Amino acid sequence: MIVANAGVTMDLNLSRLNGTGSVGKESGRSTALRFDAERDSFFTIIVSNNQLRSLLPSSMALIPQNSTMLPAKLNGSSGQLVLESMPFGEHYSLVVRDAKTGFIFFNIEGHLFDYESSRQTFGIQMGRMLLSNEFAAELGRPNEAGTIVGQLSVAATMRTIEVTQMVDGEVTRTDMPVNTTANVGSVPGPDVVVGDLSGLYQPSGTVNGTQVGLAVGTDSCNFGTVDLNWFALPSNDHPAIPQNMYRMSGGATNDERFEQIGQSHVKHAFTALTNNLCNLGCNGVGGTRLGSGCSDPYSASLNDGPDLGSRAWINPFTGAFPSGGSPGQYAANNHTGHSHVQSSHRILTEISDLSTSLNPGATYYSEAQYITPHEYTWCQQNPGQCNMYNNVSYRKYNVTGTGSPFSFSPAAPTQRAKAAISAWTGATLVEIKPDPAGDGIGTVGYKVTNPSPGVWHYEYAVYNQNIDRAIQSFSVPLGSGAALSNIGFHAPPQHPGWAADGTVGNTGYSSAPWAQTQSAAAMTWNSETFAQNQNANAIRWGTMYNFRFDSNRPPQTVNATIGFFKTGAPITVQVQAPSSAAAVNVSVGGRVTRADGTGIGNALVSLAGTGIGERRAAITNPFGFYRFDDVLTGETYNITVISRLYTFTPQTVQVNSAMSNVDFVAQP
Repeated sequence: MIVANAGVTMDLNLSRLNGTGSVGKESGRSTALRFDAERDSFFTIIVSNNQLRSLLPSSMALIPQNSTMLPAKLNGSSGQLVLESMPFGEHYSLVVRDAKTGFIFFNIEGHLFDYESSRQTFGIQMGRMLLSNEFAAELGRPNEAGTIVGQLSVAATMRTIEVTQMVDGEVTRTDMPVNTTANVGSVPGPDVVVGDLSGLYQPSGTVNGTQVGLAVGTDSCNFGTVDLNWFALPSNDHPAIPQNMYRMSGGATNDERFEQIGQSHVKHAFTALTNNLCNLGCNGVGGTRLGSGCSDPYSASLNDGPDLGSRAWINPFTGAFPSGGSPGQYAANNHTGHSHVQSSHRILTEISDLSTSLNPGATYYSEAQYITPHEYTWCQQNPGQCNMYNNVSYRKYNVTGTGSPFSFSPAAPTQRAKAAISAWTGATLVEIKPDPAGDGIGTVGYKVTNPSPGVWHYEYAVYNQNIDRAIQSFSVPLGSGAALSNIGFHAPPQHPGWAADGTVGNTGYSSAPWAQTQSAAAMTWNSETFAQNQNANAIRWGTMYNFRFDSNRPPQTVNATIGFFKTGAPITVQVQAPSSAAAVNVSVGGRVTRADGTGIGNALVSLAGTGIGERRAAITNPFGFYRFDDVLTGETYNITVISRLYTFTPQTVQVNSAMSNVDFVAQP
């Protein structure tokens, strides 16, 4: 049997993990890190006569569901951890490791297994989490290897993948079972997922000025045990399907940044089919419901415009949108009095963002999502069976063309139940969930590179998957002495408004770039507020914006602040940002002279820091020399000279090391 779905909890004593608590004590408040297991993980158990017999060497990927302040090494791997069952003979039977690097963080001991045959549930309880030798060494505390820093538990629903019958110790039959029961999904409740993306294309003639319209096909799959409502318009109890385009590019390896370059309006689903595209074993229910285990394919031409509805009508967390209307004039998909251009409602994308000559080496990704009210309604009636967070999937595509028309070909399989930002190579991804009971989730991704000596590039991506309140501001703390340059912002193009599109005044959402404000303490970007403009260019659901800058300071872990557009208090999220400059024994000096080279004594020299507010003064000696000691490096300073007899041109200098040649010559 393998894990169909599971919840994993690590109750960590953070003070002990971070080395601030007493190693010898078991007491101490714990912080719960929660994970979902990757669906259908091949974490494999053997059951004989309805009794658990053993675990096979295997693993399950852990998908973070919350975040907290963790040591840098563990934080950097939080999105790629696995729980692994080790081969027989290893010192520990279970470990938690980084799936990409193999680095072991925790060894697990003392755990108890529990298997319930009637429900096919499997659990691990009371697993003591021990610091591994390598993690203890990484933390600089090798003598604490083997220290208990928390407890691990697992609650899983299992799925049978092989049944072997034995008589008198001899194998008489082996079957690979196919589910044929009424409900063949493995997840409690209804659970629609994008099972596959296919056929990304640019429909003929879809050019409007500098932009083109694209479309991609989507196969839906119901992984749930409950048939999913699929009632066509004018009912509002069916999925709505948006599509997106992304590009990864920049830097020496073309993975410095990950940007959304296109977004479509939504396809309103109708008439569910009974295919078995995800190989779950469809129960045969179709029409007004997508049966348990069943699949419904929408080709790219069906998801193509121009009859797609506006996203503005839809609450992406509850799935609610207006119902009613007459054919062609349904409340959420009314195109009356609206003329279409070639790119209308499709994945609106700039030609320059797709051109292979303008973006050499870039890689591209298409993404789609299913927003449905049935999952939310079921969640309200059945707490703990909430499947609104996994409805998005992506696929990598190759792009051909230096200008319209473009052609596309798949470059990798569809990555199910993962947002496209997951493809950002080398980035750290942190989930945000501003209101677990009342709104959706998003992701903040960040990546810091060092393109040249003394320069660090900071790249941030803020992705709103299904948060209805939208995101209005993003603020990154700055260490003292951090200087910024090349400050940037990126957002995908917005569709123009049309009659009855759900925006205020039917004018569509603004495309105004976010305002940029730099202070000594923070770098902040923001759109207009809701009170200023209800159509402001906030980060609404299904979209991702980028923020970036270069700095003279290396990274440190800090808490960035995210502010919301419609409602709700700001939240913080752990990222990396420029650190403070360290005070070192660096001197800055030079000589003040007349035009003939003779020194000027008793001149007043002033040094003022532009970022930290420091101001100091020195007097030149009889030969005109001056010097400031213990000057903070990594800061920009203004240096001026004042004399009763002469005038001097001020100088602005960046201090990264000792300087002895900041000289001044008197002006006539």
